[in-house]
Amino acid sequence: MEISGHFNTFSPSPIIMEKLAREGNYKTFGEGEVIQQDNTQIRAIPIVINGSIKVIRTDADGREILLYYITAGESCIMSLLAGIHHETSLIKAIAEEESEILFVPVNKVMTMIREQPGLLDYVFRLYHKRFEELLDVVNEVAFKKMDERLLNLLRKKTELSNNNTLTITHEQLATELGTARVVVSRLLKQLEDEAVVKLGRNKISLM
Repeated sequence: MEISGHFNTFSPSPIIMEKLAREGNYKTFGEGEVIQQDNTQIRAIPIVINGSIKVIRTDADGREILLYYITAGESCIMSLLAGIHHETSLIKAIAEEESEILFVPVNKVMTMIREQPGLLDYVFRLYHKRFEELLDVVNEVAFKKMDERLLNLLRKKTELSNNNTLTITHEQLATELGTARVVVSRLLKQLEDEAVVKLGRNKISLM
């Protein structure tokens, strides 16, 4: 199958992607569909071909927080490491939009890493990017107010969707930020009063 995703600079080379494609299987997920549950065994490594997925961490009490997004050409480094070390997943992955995912068996990925230096380079680059993104999450949680975090999340989502209007509930935003829905609703009303956003029924537009 021809690889047709709009990949970025963190993607493997076209030659490596074609080799991965021959070893893997494709599956399409609808918006909001769970791609990978936490605490499950990783048997195949996901690589996004089209679309985007969000990676979420859940604590023992069921509270969630968004860690990062994965876009076309990227994989989840946490899933990759868990699969390589035969450990269960520490994260949950959900389709942010309709997404096509290539699943490559862990043993095939391991073989290719040994045979293809370019794939190992891809893993290191991906690890570095995810590490920086996780540092950003820590920085936001520790040092930024919730209104800043909310606005940053809205901007990230509009950037991913290439649309200034988002179809999303206050509850969904609260879940990704690890806070209460009433807090998000209050802050969104404040942002609307400041003419930063325009609110509709399950819709938020950045001005």
